[in-house]
Amino acid sequence: MTRPITTRREFLRHATFAAAGLWLGVRDASARSRSANERLNLGIIGTANRAASNIAGVAGENIVALCDIDDHYLAAAAEKFSQARTYTDFRELLDQKNIDAVVVSTADHTHAAITAAALKSGRHVYCEKPLAHTVSEARFVAELAAKHQRATQMGTQIHAGGNYRRVVELVRSGAIGRVAECHVWCEKSWSGGERPADTPPVPAYLHWDLWLGPAPARPYHPAYLPREWRRWWDFGSGTLGDMGCHYLDLAQWALDLRHPLTIEAEGPPLHSETAPAWLIVRYEYPRPNASDPLRVTWYDGGKRPNLVLEGKVPGWRNGVLFVGDKGMLLADYERRKLLPETQFTGFVAPTPSIPDSIGHYHEWFEACKHGTPTTCNFDYSGALSEAVLLGNVAYRTGHKIEWDAGALKVKNCAEAMNFIEHDYRRGWSL
Repeated sequence: MTRPITTRREFLRHATFAAAGLWLGVRDASARSRSANERLNLGIIGTANRAASNIAGVAGENIVALCDIDDHYLAAAAEKFSQARTYTDFRELLDQKNIDAVVVSTADHTHAAITAAALKSGRHVYCEKPLAHTVSEARFVAELAAKHQRATQMGTQIHAGGNYRRVVELVRSGAIGRVAECHVWCEKSWSGGERPADTPPVPAYLHWDLWLGPAPARPYHPAYLPREWRRWWDFGSGTLGDMGCHYLDLAQWALDLRHPLTIEAEGPPLHSETAPAWLIVRYEYPRPNASDPLRVTWYDGGKRPNLVLEGKVPGWRNGVLFVGDKGMLLADYERRKLLPETQFTGFVAPTPSIPDSIGHYHEWFEACKHGTPTTCNFDYSGALSEAVLLGNVAYRTGHKIEWDAGALKVKNCAEAMNFIEHDYRRGWSL
């Protein structure tokens, strides 16, 4: 199934949509006519592993189509949703006329191609994180969602939790004063591996070419799937791509960040095929009405900020640490702690001001049906995904890169554009 090809240079010529102020909830004719109790007709692309959790989250709606490149996974899902039509090619699923919205839970390298096709077909979209595999894809998809006025949500489920809301309120209330830096760490590590030399046959139940999608062609090997694709540059984005959208989300939300000015990374010697065992990425963001930047640092694979190593901050397995001139605030998914604790004895938290979420998936349902907002729409989550992916760009180039977000261009390192722009194999496009 050959489609017109969008080259990297063509994308950059056309990617001039204004990013600021885009709101992706809509009030189209179908939303206005849909009753409050009417269920959405959903198409599910990806049915196992991470996708299983998303299916559980949307199962209260009407699942009318299922797609997977693994016949075993597809058959198992079809047993649970016997009324749904089944496909191995997402493009054929999108030809099914009665689908209102699509849930995309595939490997990173196919997120953008599937999501763009769904948006162009007029469907609302829920997509797993990160929104895309490259920075140019993330920008393209966010702008496409705005152009087509579709309801969107990226799979940063923890964003809907109450703890993140209380952390944002504490930071914005000035409880720890002016925040100068933020440290974000995650102990996980997706890394390592050499390209396999052997070429076992493709299992009869697996549609390998469809799984490869827009990625460069290579022989099948079980080293890539079902889960290990995250460590391979051609398919995933390492630990930063897997977990950055969850933890850096809190920093972006609380500090009202969008596009970094500079990005610098360090890690083990670069491997051309696979992500590093650990990574430290230093971001500098503009600060309103100030000349000094706000610094955000990411650590994975067991690395920690000095404040943890020195025992000044609890050594949680994963954490987001806001450092202000009046104190510090440490948080993870479920906990938050003001530090040093003796300084905040008797502290009274501000009255909650951010409304509780109706639920991460339910926000999206309501947006599809009635045009109400979602908190992780593709405008917000597209910028978050761009920042996450830029960390890998800095590591792979070995340079501190200066980022021009408006032009979608690295100003000081021409080779970095090889990792910014998407470059699809023949037959695939956005």
